[in-house]
Amino acid sequence: MNKINQVFANRGDKKLLSLYFCAGCPTLEGTADVIKAMERHGIDFVEVGMPFSDPLADGPVIQSAGTIALKNGMTTKILLAQLKAIKDEIHIPLVFMGYLNPVMHYGYEQFFHDLADSGVSAAIIPDLPFADYQQIVKPIADKYDIRVIMMITPETSDERIRFIDDNTDGFIYMVSSASVTGAQKEFDAKKVAYFNHINSMNLHNPRMIGFGISNKQTLESAQQNAAGAIIGSKFVTLLREKGDPDKALDQLMEDLSK
Repeated sequence: MNKINQVFANRGDKKLLSLYFCAGCPTLEGTADVIKAMERHGIDFVEVGMPFSDPLADGPVIQSAGTIALKNGMTTKILLAQLKAIKDEIHIPLVFMGYLNPVMHYGYEQFFHDLADSGVSAAIIPDLPFADYQQIVKPIADKYDIRVIMMITPETSDERIRFIDDNTDGFIYMVSSASVTGAQKEFDAKKVAYFNHINSMNLHNPRMIGFGISNKQTLESAQQNAAGAIIGSKFVTLLREKGDPDKALDQLMEDLSK
């Protein structure tokens, strides 16, 4: 079974926590250390970000991290080589997050082959059109047992959400707001109403809520309304501040408890 499916199948009543980091920031060679530290801290799965020059869905924190990573020399090939080098040392599932342009240049067939060869279980490509996913990408991803994760937002229609739910596997990435990534102090009534509405749809796929989770209030709200939460900007900020993944994770856990 795909590792992502295993995580959700085996979670029981546990609320999951996934973290995002931008590969290549703060250092080019730090990818393995960050992933191993996450595994030591009991993170359920890792979203490994491939930096891109035009990250449409990302806020200033992740944009800045991506700029540093690109200046450090990070490329898709380097990242996949780094992941392949540790795939036998780690058990935590890996989700590759990157934009469509570099994937197209890499070549779909080679890209998904190399994801599988590097121990990656799933991919998030935020700007991948759903028609292209169905017609071009899904058959190739299925061939290599890679789950392609789709995002929904408060602006996504119910019809579209059900269509995504019926045609994907793994989990649905539920974006907390229609804005870009970035930490928030709390989720307002409008966001909670959105969470409640999606809950009432009784979707087949489990959902993970991301964008804006940075403290106990937002974490608990996300975990109450989905299978778990994804944290990005908050951890990226701490990783740059601390310069050490274990210290960054210790601080994150402390911040999420208050």
